[in-house]
Amino acid sequence: MRRAGAGALLCLAMLASGRLAAAQTLTLPPLEVTDAAPEPDPAASAHDVPREEIAARPIARTGEVLEAAPGLIVTQHSGEGKANQYFLRGFNLDHGTDLAIQIDGMPVNMPTHAHGQGYADTNFLIPELLDGIRVRKGPYYADDGDFATAGSLRLGLVNTLDRPILQGTVGSFGYWRGLAAGSTALGAGRLLGAVEATTYDGPWDRPDALRRANGMLRYSQGTELDGVSLTGMAYAGRWHSTDQVAARAFSEGLIDRFGTLDPTDGGRARRASLSGRWARTGDYGTTRVSAYAIRSTLDLYNNFTYFLDDPVNGDQFLQRDRRWILGGEATHSLPWTLFGRAAETRIGVQARHDAIRLGLFRSASRSLLSTVREDRVEQHSLGVFSDTVIRPLDWLRLTGGLRGDWVGGRVRSDTAANSGEAGEWIASPKLGLVLGPWWATELFLNAGTGFHSNDLRGATIQVDPNDRLTPLSRVPLLVRARGAEIGIATRAIPDLDSRLAVFALTLGSEILFVGDAGTTEASRPSRRLGIEWTNHYRPLPWLGLDLDVSATRARFSDGEGAGRHIPGAPNLVMAAGVTLDRGLGWFGTARLRYFGARPLTEDDSERSRATALVNARIGYRFANGLQAFLDAYNLFNIKASQIDYFYASRLPGEPPEGIADRHFHPVEPLAVRFSLVASL
Repeated sequence: MRRAGAGALLCLAMLASGRLAAAQTLTLPPLEVTDAAPEPDPAASAHDVPREEIAARPIARTGEVLEAAPGLIVTQHSGEGKANQYFLRGFNLDHGTDLAIQIDGMPVNMPTHAHGQGYADTNFLIPELLDGIRVRKGPYYADDGDFATAGSLRLGLVNTLDRPILQGTVGSFGYWRGLAAGSTALGAGRLLGAVEATTYDGPWDRPDALRRANGMLRYSQGTELDGVSLTGMAYAGRWHSTDQVAARAFSEGLIDRFGTLDPTDGGRARRASLSGRWARTGDYGTTRVSAYAIRSTLDLYNNFTYFLDDPVNGDQFLQRDRRWILGGEATHSLPWTLFGRAAETRIGVQARHDAIRLGLFRSASRSLLSTVREDRVEQHSLGVFSDTVIRPLDWLRLTGGLRGDWVGGRVRSDTAANSGEAGEWIASPKLGLVLGPWWATELFLNAGTGFHSNDLRGATIQVDPNDRLTPLSRVPLLVRARGAEIGIATRAIPDLDSRLAVFALTLGSEILFVGDAGTTEASRPSRRLGIEWTNHYRPLPWLGLDLDVSATRARFSDGEGAGRHIPGAPNLVMAAGVTLDRGLGWFGTARLRYFGARPLTEDDSERSRATALVNARIGYRFANGLQAFLDAYNLFNIKASQIDYFYASRLPGEPPEGIADRHFHPVEPLAVRFSLVASL
């Protein structure tokens, strides 16, 4: 948005009234750039979610704010303190394997993580401080690197609040949350601060006993194009967890629906970060520089197979991750002209260094029994990219880009044979074409290649860390993804934004969750074909309607294995919502989220059921800045699964080889939460 100063407006008014002679020279003061102009849509599936839309959604857990991205499912298979499970475009993304997430320029995904490649935990986020989400799907964007194959989410933070806020929430199953946030002028800029504390037990027989605390302090000055910000964030959490349980344990009456087979599972997590951003705009374009330092720790106790590996002590294990992350990005955007047509070229470099200590240990009731493996990993990544956008004709916009990445590092393992170094380069070309607009309608064609990385330890491994003798095959460090998409976006009907996209995506190697190992492993090549339909309709200023439908056919593309179905890949996801908000007075929203059935085995002999949930909110906003609202989750109290797996486990008295069974984590029953918010 560009805004002229008051002097310029006065001169224009005088000119219109004839008070300035035609022969006089009119000199306007320079335009003041107060914010970045909205970027044109690069693809039919791209979507910018505004802050207001995020704030209107009733969310049961922090990560669910990401479901504002059309087609994305966010769920959980254990305690609330760990990273969520993500599903998008026919992917079971586990904790983030093929979905790149950034918050204020900081990457959230963690490579070579103890609990799975690309682990992306957003529990350090305070939802009320989000300034929007930029949703981009597919590997079509030059500034997206590792993990951005299914898509990427870029979350922004607010620089200031109109008024300080105090919020208290109480709810079912021991839920309590308190939030205090506000901003004030400091020198030439603004200082924003916030603290949040949450407790939650859940409906589980063994309460989660979640205790979580967040804090943020942010100083900002200027605008997105000419300004600076410095942000510190801190998070600490601890919890018990009821992991997915064997269906037979429930059907045989060993546990009830919310019971556990190992009440000592759970974890502890901490995160602290310092990040900064700087931008300047001049005669030769806009330069942006950002940098970050992150300290992250996780101790996670899980027991997915009970007594399959150790009939005496049980199969609980500890996954430990300690890491420092240092990195940053520098870009420059240069406007220019070609044969009188406007164009812009952007060049950039991204660098990241992870210093990691991680280990896997056998445990019983959180007491360590033995070490499976311990490693020290130094992992580095460097990405350089450039793209150019040009409009050679009024109805044609072209984008071409190229990205080059190097990922590598060194593993120092407690088993010498598994130590070593690895590194790979990969180049990723990108292309976009936009036709229109005609009748408020544009046609899009996008294509590109991208990649995800595998665990660096898998690229240096030689022997099984369990017995330190059995030879194992190494996996490639980088895996190629190729994608293409054709779509249409129209606003031909007043107040309706409707988009349709058809896409194809191939992966050189699928990353899958392995139930009896509790982690993710590289698997077979895959192919996905899908269609997405997204609609946002606002027939009245106070009424909003939305409907999103995503259907995907996901298959392994080779002839190996027991079948071609990809375990956990959803074939249908739908979301619909209605929001009413007149400002003061009553407001409310209701949302339906449908999570389709998934194959649980490669031959599709075992399948999950579909899950349909309705959440709702009703509230009242007073003129004095006070508002009260009531959120209801699983409004119709359905009995369904948040997530399902199929693998072998062993209960006491069962055969030594265990029994292959469905393992599920139930949807929580109807719960309500009441919030009171004071804007001071």
